[in-house]
Amino acid sequence: MIGSDKTYPLCRRDAIPENSARGFTVETPAGTRQLLLARRNKRVFAYINRCPHTGVWVADRFLDRSGTHLQCATHGALFRVHDGFCIHGPCAGKSLQPVTIDEQNGELFAIL
Repeated sequence: MIGSDKTYPLCRRDAIPENSARGFTVETPAGTRQLLLARRNKRVFAYINRCPHTGVWVADRFLDRSGTHLQCATHGALFRVHDGFCIHGPCAGKSLQPVTIDEQNGELFAIL
């Protein structure tokens, strides 16, 4: 519905170190939303914390061993950080659902 989006505080930008990722829980009127945020090349990328294959993920274990891709801990699917596109695994060709992030004075907010 247009105009129904709300902002939800997450953390300060510096709480997500460069080349890392973190999980967040947001309580909305529609229910609990699990998010993951990744920081790469000074940008923050956000997605619904839900693999398109089985719908599960392990909290705060989001990057592969090399730190290059987001990785589903359940079946090892690999996703590009910058667009959430799955490049390997059972959901290859599908994407994570992006979440819009707003930054105000170093604070990050999810728009849901």
